[in-house]
Amino acid sequence: MRQWHVDPRLLCRKHLLGEHVEHHMFTASLGRRSLWGYVRRGLLDPESLGARHDELAEEMLQRGYRHASPLVQPELPAELQGADSLVDSAANLVELARRCPACRRIIRASVRFRLTSSKLSDRLG
Repeated sequence: MRQWHVDPRLLCRKHLLGEHVEHHMFTASLGRRSLWGYVRRGLLDPESLGARHDELAEEMLQRGYRHASPLVQPELPAELQGADSLVDSAANLVELARRCPACRRIIRASVRFRLTSSKLSDRLG
């Protein structure tokens, strides 16, 4: 489970829907198990669960997908309150492009990506 924290328009269908459901999974896990390992490894920014979910849901609607699972920013356990986000969006963009041909096509086709991310473009090959 992880938050990619990249522009949702750059995610393929699988990764958009996957990150969306993982927000619900993270939220359901709060209080049942520690999520600190996800935070420490840069896979989760707990303070952004609600806002990021809304970004993903908006992109789902823009693409014509249904969305019927609202998520309100949950109250965080003490161990996660004020935790610094270690999620590296730039590295995640590179990882998505490396591992997913569909995301790679979208990322490479993005004019904004080409204009603002020449270093990332070099890393993508």
